[in-house]
Amino acid sequence: MKIEHLNRDHGIKGHLKFDKGNGHLPFIFIQNKQASAIISLHGAQILSYKPHRQEEDLLFVSQNSWYEEGKAIRGGIPLCWPWFGPDPKELQRPDHGFVRNGLWDIVSTEATSKNETKIIFRFDASEKSASYWSHPFILELEVIISDTLSVNLITHNTGDDTFTITQALHAYFNVGHINEIEILGLDNSAYLDKAKNEEEYRQTGNLIINTEVNRIYKFIENPLVIQDNKFNRKIVITATHHKTAVVWNPGVDLPPTITDLESKDYQRFVCVESGNVSSDTIEIPPHSEFMLGANYKITKNQ
Repeated sequence: MKIEHLNRDHGIKGHLKFDKGNGHLPFIFIQNKQASAIISLHGAQILSYKPHRQEEDLLFVSQNSWYEEGKAIRGGIPLCWPWFGPDPKELQRPDHGFVRNGLWDIVSTEATSKNETKIIFRFDASEKSASYWSHPFILELEVIISDTLSVNLITHNTGDDTFTITQALHAYFNVGHINEIEILGLDNSAYLDKAKNEEEYRQTGNLIINTEVNRIYKFIENPLVIQDNKFNRKIVITATHHKTAVVWNPGVDLPPTITDLESKDYQRFVCVESGNVSSDTIEIPPHSEFMLGANYKITKNQ
């Protein structure tokens, strides 16, 4: 995938360009009147989104991230598909599926106005993907960069049999300090606590994080808000076609298996993931599609 060919076919002068990023992976650099963004074609992973009026990026990316084929980049918005978490069949397939670990194709790029940029990515079934998952499919990702960031993940079942997926937009949000945030919108929601043997609890009030958190919240209907007191901002997450949200932060006792985070990185991010996870499975009939979407907006604390 040559950079000059990508710029010839999909570059937009003064608005969008392709260049080599970390690990010599192809990156997209977007600059419009509202915001800037960086997206890696490896995983179709958004690594940066920053409205011009904001001092801090929306997203966190670890300085220890891997940038190579077959490995996921730690941070930004990784795409978990067609399963979330460990391989459900215990066949030693990659955690969170395989589409975040390979290169995606570009379908189209468009400057819909001076204020908005739209990019569509595509990941097709292949001989390699068939070794992980045998169902025919086409996966598309639509990214819209403006005064907000919108992400839509569309699964197309191109085969003759129904298949079932779990999935998530595994967003890592940049925060001033993990102990100075609250997550609003989860009050009275039931959740599975994966840090406590997946026992079920119920949230009371806003979520304040002062230890390891690994929770799957069920039946989420309202937008979620990260209130960041140090950065003096709110991140509003409005998702569609989902029932679950995952909140994760590893805490001070970083698992030794996580080598692509620095010891104090837990202070700098929180994952609030929109998805269809755990028992919230999605059945997609033959020759039909399903879309998981999320919109991310930054506002000032009131």
